[in-house]
Amino acid sequence: MIIAVDGPAGSGKSTIAAAVADRLAISHVDTGAMYRALALKLLRSDLPPEDEAGVASVLAETDISLGNGHVLLDGEDVEGLIRTPEVTAASSRVAEHQAVRTWMVDRQRRVVHRAPGGAVVEGRDIGTVVLPDADLKVYLTASEERRAHRRSAQRGATESEALQEVSSRDTRDMTRRYSPLRPAEDAVVIDTTDLSIDEVVESVLKAMRERLEP
Repeated sequence: MIIAVDGPAGSGKSTIAAAVADRLAISHVDTGAMYRALALKLLRSDLPPEDEAGVASVLAETDISLGNGHVLLDGEDVEGLIRTPEVTAASSRVAEHQAVRTWMVDRQRRVVHRAPGGAVVEGRDIGTVVLPDADLKVYLTASEERRAHRRSAQRGATESEALQEVSSRDTRDMTRRYSPLRPAEDAVVIDTTDLSIDEVVESVLKAMRERLEP
């Protein structure tokens, strides 16, 4: 069972993907953590994320893997270092490069295919690019205001700062040349604006049961 969960920033991907994986007793794969890990490496090297040639050269000497809630960057557990605003901003810029996305997709597929029993995989191009044959594709969305409110609560930023961040991230993700953020044609779209976590989880599980019915 492979469930793809896509959506913009603040739509609830991480929370819902983790909760659904827990309910189904299968793996939760956060592909965004891999982009964050690469962004962290670039920041440590003082290499601008916009430097496409420079970023591509770093890939050959980089190893990123996921497992049991840990993110390993060249053997170092960096899970506790990749959730800062600085890394978040850099990860969205580095994700625009075709060489990076191609490199990531190959590794993301390997992680998923090694997961025993299946996985709930979250990201921004899972149903459209990484796992187009997923058993269920879910696209989570919510109003900009609600997503900004969630970001503000998570990071201690003001509502206006969070709204600007969400709007800017949406623009980059949805207009990038390679693998832009969009729902897969056969995705189940769930607006989480006014739903609780439990309600969204139940919606995903209901959609899964319906897809599995003969």
